[in-house]
Amino acid sequence: MQVYKFGGASIATPDRMKALLPIVNSAKQPVILVVSAIGKTTNALEKIVTAACQGDKDAATRLMKQLEQEHLDYARQLLDDTYYKTAQAELNICFTELQWAIDGADAARFDYSYDQVVSLGEICSTKLFSIYLQQEGLQQEWVDIRDVLRTDDTYRDARVDLEYSEQQAKQVLGKLLDKGISIVTQGFIGATADNTSVTLGREGSDYTAALLAAMLGAEGVTIWKDVEGLQNADPKLFPNTVKIEAITYHEVIEMAYYGAQVIHPKTIKPLQNNNIPLYVRCFLNKDLKGTVIQSEVSSIFYPPLIILKKDQVLLQVTTRDFSFITEDNLSRLYSIFHALNVKVNLIQNAAISFVACIDNKDDKVQQLLQVLGEDYKVFTNENVSLLTIRHFTPEVLFDLTKSRHILLEQKTRQTVQVIMK
Repeated sequence: MQVYKFGGASIATPDRMKALLPIVNSAKQPVILVVSAIGKTTNALEKIVTAACQGDKDAATRLMKQLEQEHLDYARQLLDDTYYKTAQAELNICFTELQWAIDGADAARFDYSYDQVVSLGEICSTKLFSIYLQQEGLQQEWVDIRDVLRTDDTYRDARVDLEYSEQQAKQVLGKLLDKGISIVTQGFIGATADNTSVTLGREGSDYTAALLAAMLGAEGVTIWKDVEGLQNADPKLFPNTVKIEAITYHEVIEMAYYGAQVIHPKTIKPLQNNNIPLYVRCFLNKDLKGTVIQSEVSSIFYPPLIILKKDQVLLQVTTRDFSFITEDNLSRLYSIFHALNVKVNLIQNAAISFVACIDNKDDKVQQLLQVLGEDYKVFTNENVSLLTIRHFTPEVLFDLTKSRHILLEQKTRQTVQVIMK
């Protein structure tokens, strides 16, 4: 049994969704299909919940009606008349629920309201995909993942109750799979014990696919994207990138830690723990080999793996009384960053100073500077970039930093990090 995950780009248009049929049909059946919301639906839903929580329920409803019509138009292009009527009825249920969520939206409970609204994007897309596959004769069943994945009530970043969810996965999904029936379900969402919807945070759909694979003993997980596979750098930022044929879980986690928009570490963990390979393949051409991520690879030689984080702030924190930055000061500084939920991308400390590179999120930066300024002198360099190269060579490092002003450089045997203007 395989788990396939299709993101929003892969179903952005009816033609894109239709093009997934050969991919699904060529999979060893049965298969679990974890699907995201269509295209930019999540962005549209975010605008809806923002308007609703700001008290403009009429504007939220207008935006909802527009989104509903877009889904109906999508269904009309995707389905014949009989199945369109089925989709129309299902979408009506979804958007009625969305109207209830708008009516109940409350700025004082924004994260809760956000999840009740945004979670419906995946419900709509999977309803349409399931109906389309039914029209095309594929034996499958739509399952509401909220009946399977139980979470806590940390809205927008819920933590999954793994033990309960595994029992549910085996009971609800396992019985269908045993009968040879494929499953269409949602990524990114789950439900609390009292049945309120939640979202699972960044890369939640990938995480859903990984969890289901681990709980049900899948042979592998495939994430279908619009690229040939993992590249050694972001092709939007760097020319002449190289596709990586095979890479270890460990290496991908390292890349993600340094800021690469690859696979989130929480997706890797259940796969690595159960030794399940993860494939990244191109939905635009299913015959391309893609990239495999697994425990071990035959070659340990990688091209330089390049991660560039722009719009960073470099902080230099100095003790006012020239006392050393020892364990007590470090502990206090770490506590401040943790309490304000500020992720540190690079750290270095000297005798009386502590240096940290962070994302330039204005509200968090200003709050951090205020708290640090109570007991420390703080100097900042804004609009800097953090370049990280794993498996670097002197030539690549020189080429990527020439003509740039270097503010700080750190090296280990495998990794170099440079903060530059």
